[in-house]
Amino acid sequence: MLEKETTYSLLHMTENDIAKHVFESAMQIHKDLGPGLLEEVYIECLAYKLMKKGFNVERFKGLPLVYEEVRLGTGYCIDIHVEKKLIIEVKSTDSISDLHMSQLLTYLKLSGNKLGLLINFNTTSIKDGFRRVINGYL
Repeated sequence: MLEKETTYSLLHMTENDIAKHVFESAMQIHKDLGPGLLEEVYIECLAYKLMKKGFNVERFKGLPLVYEEVRLGTGYCIDIHVEKKLIIEVKSTDSISDLHMSQLLTYLKLSGNKLGLLINFNTTSIKDGFRRVINGYL
């Protein structure tokens, strides 16, 4: 019965609800591992933590790009896609740039998703590396 209740509640979560779980998981990972590791390490750990909570998670999800009438193979690759509602772009860099924010906004527009999270794990405090990007309105 608990599994059905969890599945039901996950299906009805908003992007903001999911984002809270992502933030909590990212904080725990940053506390446990600290900054300075490769992006792939943080992606795998974050995906694992979210799957452990029962979320449907896709890692390194390549999506096709359609430009005018031409369908191109994989046009872009999403680091983590949660419940087909939320895109997470993970970084491990000195700072988040406008280009990183623009990249995530482009992914949101192309995928039709409304909320994306840009998480830079290479910071003293994970709160400083966390950005929300909204496509349209929530």
